[in-house]
Amino acid sequence: MAFVPNELDPGRSARDLFGWEMREHRKHADNMSLDQLTQIIGCISKGHLARIERAESMPPPELPAQLDAAFGTDGRFGRIYLLARKEKFPGKYREWSELEALSETIEEYSAATIPGLLQTPEVARFSLLAGHPHATPTEIDAKVAARLNRQKRLASSAPPHCWFILDESTLRRPVGSLATMRRQLDAIAMDKRPHITLQVLPFTAGAHAEMGGSLFLYTVPGRPTVVWEEGARSGELIADAVDVAARRRSYDLLRAMALSPRESRAIIRRISKEYGRAGEPAGELAEEQP
Repeated sequence: MAFVPNELDPGRSARDLFGWEMREHRKHADNMSLDQLTQIIGCISKGHLARIERAESMPPPELPAQLDAAFGTDGRFGRIYLLARKEKFPGKYREWSELEALSETIEEYSAATIPGLLQTPEVARFSLLAGHPHATPTEIDAKVAARLNRQKRLASSAPPHCWFILDESTLRRPVGSLATMRRQLDAIAMDKRPHITLQVLPFTAGAHAEMGGSLFLYTVPGRPTVVWEEGARSGELIADAVDVAARRRSYDLLRAMALSPRESRAIIRRISKEYGRAGEPAGELAEEQP
């Protein structure tokens, strides 16, 4: 089956525009292949170049000048790069990040991993490495910095009220070493900030409508609540009032099924102690570095 490139919207973000320009200039250069462009560039892999063209990866600093030289574009890629490097998130996630930054109330259910707003730097790095196994160290560093930057608002003078419901699986799936996970759970258990409410949805709660994904409800002053629904590889912004109401009912039901905040912190501390008693299994580095 022939490869079909993904669609790019050059008006969505500077990163999309950069990838769109790459693709268009390849087409106009006698349909230059990515293999051919890789040979011309010389210092970047075909896979990395493909991710940049799909707007999935940030271009490295040296690439714009190399593309301008390859296509004779007189600094065009360099100018787009100046805009792209200011973007913390890819275009499809920008609306979501802006909603989070403006919300006075953030409600989240996570079935996959510890919520990004609560992650320690270690767990943030391991999570991003797992989700982006082909990313370069520079790209991972940028993603970690963006994630930790999101957390600053929770420590501001006017933080949003946050309600987190964590599936028990997020506590029991080790991310990084056992010591890393223990430090993460201890940080959550000891977090007593009044604007953060935390609940654990235990395995004993059984099946429910949001299994396998994550659900975010954002309330911005003067606007209707908006939902961000996320799976392993994609996310969808939901603003339709009927659909938002359905997700609200699902979230409220999860809240009713979950343990109380006091019981939740108790189970988090108990699981943290289990990590401590288990120690590091044979063959695993006790001080694994992210």
